Order: sequence, then C-alpha cells, then structure tokens
Amino acid sequence: MKTTIWNVTPLLALLTLAAAPVSARGSQTVAQKTAEAADKTKDAVVKGVTVATDKTKEGLSKTGEVMTDGWITSRVHERFITEDLLKGSDISVKTRKHVVTLTGTVVGRAGRTKATSIALNTEGVHRVVNRLSIGAKRTN
Repeated sequence: MKTTIWNVTPLLALLTLAAAPVSARGSQTVAQKTAEAADKTKDAVVKGVTVATDKTKEGLSKTGEVMTDGWITSRVHERFITEDLLKGSDISVKTRKHVVTLTGTVVGRAGRTKATSIALNTEGVHRVVNRLSIGAKRTN
C-alpha cells in the first residue's frame, strides 16, 4: 500500500505544477482587464468632472451669482448706461442660452462696435448677434 501512496503523491504534485501556470496566466489576464477597466473608469470620471467644472464656470459669476439669461441681459444693459458712445441710442438686449442679440439703433458706427464689444466682454456671454442699425433714436 505504501507504494501506491508514493506513486500517487508525485502524480498529484506534477498535476499541481502543471495547473499553476494556467491559473497564473488566467489571473494575469484578469489583472490586466481590471487595470484597463480602472483606467477607463478614471478617464470617464475625469471627463465628467471637467464637464461639470466647465458648466459651473458658465453658470456662476465671479461674485457667485447664477448667470441666467436674465442676469446677462441686465448686466449688458447696466454696462450700456455708462458708455458715452451709446448715449442717444435705443438698444434692445435679448439673451437666450448665453447668446446675446442686440437690436435697435445706435448713433454711429463706433457706437455699434462698442455695443458689440461690451456685450461680448460681459461675463457669461458666449456669442453676440448684432442687428443694430445706425441712425437716430426712434421716438414714439
């Protein structure tokens, strides 16, 4: 009976050693797949955070106020009031999705350019559509 045990033991040891590289190869593949999945997840999280940061920057002014279209319209109007080149102008400001549309009249070409510049340099404005005409202020 002792000979049987001795014959089985080396056979079991041989089978164990033969199976070890197969399982090691399998776990290495799992490790590689896990690392790749972790990298993809990290990239997705970084992209998500970047998008969220950009949206937050778009939505808040430097003072922490929410920059809605109404806020932008008010801010552009406020900046027009103090501008000498826009005295005597009749400018309507409409904002939709951070795009400002200027309509009405300005006294001269310099006023038209200045109105566009003021609107474009207002915080939160992405684009300006200038439909201003040059002429005298309309009276009702």
